[in-house]
Amino acid sequence: MSNSILNGNLWDTDPELYAIIKNEKERQRAGLEMIASENFTSIPVLQCLSTCLHNKYSEGMPNQRLNAEEWGVNVQPYSGSPANFAVYTGVVEPHGRIMGLDLPDGGHLTHGFFTATKKISATSIFFESMPYKVDPKTGFIDYDKLAETARLFKPRLIIAGVIPSPFEYCDIVTTTTHKTLRGPRAGVIFYRKGVRSVKANGQKVMYDLESKINQSVFPGLQGGPHNHAIAAIATAMKQATTSEFVEYQKQVVKNAQRLCKGLMARGYEIATGGTEVHLILVDMRSAGLTGAPAERILELCSIACNKNTVPGDKSALHPSGIRLGTPALTTRGMKEADIDRVVDYIDKALKLAQEITKVSGPKVADFNKTIEESPDFKAKIKNLKEEIENYSRSFPLPGFETY
Repeated sequence: MSNSILNGNLWDTDPELYAIIKNEKERQRAGLEMIASENFTSIPVLQCLSTCLHNKYSEGMPNQRLNAEEWGVNVQPYSGSPANFAVYTGVVEPHGRIMGLDLPDGGHLTHGFFTATKKISATSIFFESMPYKVDPKTGFIDYDKLAETARLFKPRLIIAGVIPSPFEYCDIVTTTTHKTLRGPRAGVIFYRKGVRSVKANGQKVMYDLESKINQSVFPGLQGGPHNHAIAAIATAMKQATTSEFVEYQKQVVKNAQRLCKGLMARGYEIATGGTEVHLILVDMRSAGLTGAPAERILELCSIACNKNTVPGDKSALHPSGIRLGTPALTTRGMKEADIDRVVDYIDKALKLAQEITKVSGPKVADFNKTIEESPDFKAKIKNLKEEIENYSRSFPLPGFETY
């Protein structure tokens, strides 16, 4: 193998691939990234991901742990879904019972989603799942019904989310590291250790999660850990301990609340009527739309979001809402006044979608065809897209300049 291949730069050795990456960088710079599960990571994280640690295989777990008597942690899962599946495999065992929030109500595919005719995720194939739901009017969980269902179903594991922190209440906590944490694409599992309970005779019952979970990750489901990603997790966690990061997270929530308030003031319905986190869920039925055309028009105008189910939806394949998040915009330095402008852009795009659907009807294929065949609609989209991109480019984008 020649040294030019080993030691050359990507733009010289594979200019075609480099051009694709460069174009993606420009798309990120020019657009408003509002997919709630995406963020822009830091240069230190990117540097870790391109180090010599990438070259090394490892096995097992190091022995020294902080707070080793209370919590253990496994940083080897490749992402959030493998982390969740490792927990189920280690703790629940095959065909054991789990309960998670139903996907149309805000749950995750890995929580055991299935339909009347098909088991969608591996979780629903290998485990028996029973979803719990939210009240379709309020968007909040009916805890009395959840408790009643749990008593009848007797699951080995109940999957939930807790704000602001689950650690006081949960035996196991899983998380991704690339969303609000701004780290690499990876997953982490925390599990309790020490005394679980004390019997009437004074005998201590200990947690037995550590070996089950660690062995489920490796060798159960994965091979060698990605050491370069683990290094990137470490530096992202270090960043998370700083006051600067705390202020960033506070601003993320402030921006999400400003986004929510602005859209509600313009007549859009928000699931649960507000937010205390980094995202909002907009019920597009209140605007005479569904999730797919709303997502599409925003994409055409350089605002990235994703269609999403909302409380009351009957099918996860035909969602009625869109999910909007503020982590990435906040990373680029946006504050509340900037979010007001973003609200205006979103509103303009969605009003344009309303115009188009009056002609096309609700189907996305017809929606796209109508745009393609209408010089007037194409011109309106082009003008709004240019305005949004000019505004977005005024905010710095973290990372390397061109890739």
